[in-house]
Amino acid sequence: MTKAKKTEKKAKEKKAEAKKRIAVVRVRGKAKVRGNIEETMKLLNLTRVNHCTVIDNREQYMGMIKKVNNHVTWGEINDGVMEKLLSKRGRLQGNEKITDDYVKKNTESKSLKEFSNRFMKFESELKDIPKLKPIFRLKPPSKGYERKGIKKPVSVGGALGYRGEKINELLEKMV
Repeated sequence: MTKAKKTEKKAKEKKAEAKKRIAVVRVRGKAKVRGNIEETMKLLNLTRVNHCTVIDNREQYMGMIKKVNNHVTWGEINDGVMEKLLSKRGRLQGNEKITDDYVKKNTESKSLKEFSNRFMKFESELKDIPKLKPIFRLKPPSKGYERKGIKKPVSVGGALGYRGEKINELLEKMV
């Protein structure tokens, strides 16, 4: 198989991959973080510990996550957890909570639940809600992170790196 055919095949596979929403949570602080990694964290809106942002799995974001992998944990978020994030931790400018009435007045959706479902289906974006802050400020997880702490990857019992669907359990503990 020629090189051109291989790259064409890879491109088709990537397009076939379903779009997903990914929650990224900053686990480690600012001490001893290189400048280029800190800059990437700022681009992801992860400026402090326990900040969370929800992005999609396009190639550019995945490259950014790969770069900051030793400072964050991430995985695919589901509808129910996204709804809880919006209702409990979603904030408007001025640190006001987001309500169903506000969503109904300012978007096409009738409630937070409907908006979160539309968001997860890629029919709307978070910036469709005017004045919504792009981050969720979470509390530390109840009963802490995993046993090995915040300096080890998830694969060996720590808190860093890719979690897959288990990110939902962590977010439930942090909301």
